[in-house]
Amino acid sequence: MIRYIIRRLLISIPILAIGSILAFFLVAAAGNPLAELKAKPGVTPQQIHDLEASLGLDQPIIVRYWKWLVGFLQGDWGQSIALGQAKVDIFSSVMRALWITARLVVGAELLAIVLGVAVGVLAAVKQYSIFDYLATSSAFLMFSMPIVCVAVILKTYGIRFNNLLQSMGMDRWLSTVSPAAGGFHGSFGEQLFQYTGTYLLPTLSLTLISFAAYSRFQRASMLETLNSDYVRTARAKGISQRRVIFRHAFRNALIPVSTLFSLNAAALFSGAIITETVFGWKGMGNLLVQSIRTFDPYMLMGWLMVTATLVILFNLVADIMYGILDPRIRLA
Repeated sequence: MIRYIIRRLLISIPILAIGSILAFFLVAAAGNPLAELKAKPGVTPQQIHDLEASLGLDQPIIVRYWKWLVGFLQGDWGQSIALGQAKVDIFSSVMRALWITARLVVGAELLAIVLGVAVGVLAAVKQYSIFDYLATSSAFLMFSMPIVCVAVILKTYGIRFNNLLQSMGMDRWLSTVSPAAGGFHGSFGEQLFQYTGTYLLPTLSLTLISFAAYSRFQRASMLETLNSDYVRTARAKGISQRRVIFRHAFRNALIPVSTLFSLNAAALFSGAIITETVFGWKGMGNLLVQSIRTFDPYMLMGWLMVTATLVILFNLVADIMYGILDPRIRLA
């Protein structure tokens, strides 16, 4: 297992290198970050030339990539070059956004995977029961609704609930903006009140969508496993239904769900763009939108490299989970 992990990590290095080359060239080909400035009246060509020289945009793209790569490997990701905005350190900006997104995604994904697996297993065991029909209908309902609809509906009713609390002389509870930079303050009860009010709505919107996918995959995988030959053999030997389900079928049925979990978690860590936009969270999704809006190429490269690394790491986690869930799968 250790050799497998080391080998996968070593293989990931050239993959990231190739990905960085493609990403840098595509971002560079997308346009000139100074194009908006060139269109403004009163800006002379000499001013444009001086600014390009200071930003290194007058150099060949190969030279620019090499300088960026050397700095990136040394931990110097450069500074934002978005026009009209204060110059900020890209590494600190990306890490700050990643931490904000992680606090949202971790809770949502853990809640979604636990509920989705539990509901999927129970729906498969009680196939065609009332519970199965209700679980299937709920999952299809969540599938059919875009996440923006779920987020907007939750935000709307959250605001109405706050108005109701305020009309009763109570403090507003549910927040529709990103957590404060300084964190939560006050007593333990006050911090718990602020924490739950801030995280509830965006976490619930992500949980509902992910839960629908996990429950459907888990139900289908569990049904396939329960109808396999080795499970029939276990039942023919007189093994109890509980042991057949949890000892023989459950672990193997988790393999497809672990794949979905790794892909979904990597995507969400890269930025729950719609959810963060609706609820005003300044995480990875917001960072991507702002980088595209202002066309900040080096900020985009920082976002892309972190995203690529997360995808590789979560795929590695999925492969390791395969070996843990099913010993027949040999990773080394």
